[in-house]
Amino acid sequence: MEPKETPNLFELRGRDLRITYSSSSITGKPLLQYRGRVGGNKSFSGQDIRTEQTEIGTLVTVTLEQVPDKHSVTLSVVLPAINGAGRSATPFKTTAVLTTHRTSIGGPALVKGPVQTYQTIPVDGQARSVRF
Repeated sequence: MEPKETPNLFELRGRDLRITYSSSSITGKPLLQYRGRVGGNKSFSGQDIRTEQTEIGTLVTVTLEQVPDKHSVTLSVVLPAINGAGRSATPFKTTAVLTTHRTSIGGPALVKGPVQTYQTIPVDGQARSVRF
């Protein structure tokens, strides 16, 4: 019987979106590969990947794009807690959120209207435990 462990590798697919996130790697740092319509193909590691434990799961966030005095775009994915994951994939469904943060040279107080806008993307995920 294969040992059950906490998953550390997540593969996500949604409309025009592919994400691979590992909470650890051979270097000990987290890695995230992103391919999507917004931001193109990007790779992130270490402190470029922000995680936060919330009541709804682990929120994983990266910055896809920054245009000074105009906007920045972040990608956030909610990863649910998964018990008993092994080397074979455990399927799950979740949501990715692309957030556009409007900015100005004078700070957010000078932005008229919403400072953030959101695009939600349903994604299918696979979680597994791997050893690096």
